[in-house]
Amino acid sequence: MSYENKDTSRIIETNANGDPVSDGDTPAAHPIGTVVGAALGGLTVGAAAGTVVGPIGTAVGAVAGAIVGGLTGKGVAETLDPTSEAAYWRNNYKDRPYAGGATTFDDYGPAYGYGVSSFTKYPGRSFDDVEADLSRDWDGARGTSKLQWDQARYATRDAWERIGNR
Repeated sequence: MSYENKDTSRIIETNANGDPVSDGDTPAAHPIGTVVGAALGGLTVGAAAGTVVGPIGTAVGAVAGAIVGGLTGKGVAETLDPTSEAAYWRNNYKDRPYAGGATTFDDYGPAYGYGVSSFTKYPGRSFDDVEADLSRDWDGARGTSKLQWDQARYATRDAWERIGNR
């Protein structure tokens, strides 16, 4: 979705996520990825510092961890574009061995989206490590998909691994 400005010398992308800190044209990190990274980093480093030097160390460690975690989350978020991921899977799901000819993308789409969003929810963890949680939460994430977890898990893993292998 784009339009040309009055001098027609530049096309402005209306759905871009421009970084307001830089020039506004540089793609920005998704705020959710940055916040998740900051929270997880703050908790991890804060807890570690608290164990070593006490409550003041916990507070200092939490701040330092939030900064590092936020930058890590920003990096993960910048590599993800849910719209392009959905387009990729819409064009490729039929070629996957688990898809068969009997289902539509409407069933698999939510499973792919679940894999992408879950990858950012569980940073640094493997699919196998979190599969029990994903299985438990699938019914709440599935939307209109008719797939049960034993079918959806393959598409969810596919999306997770596609993101993780970048």
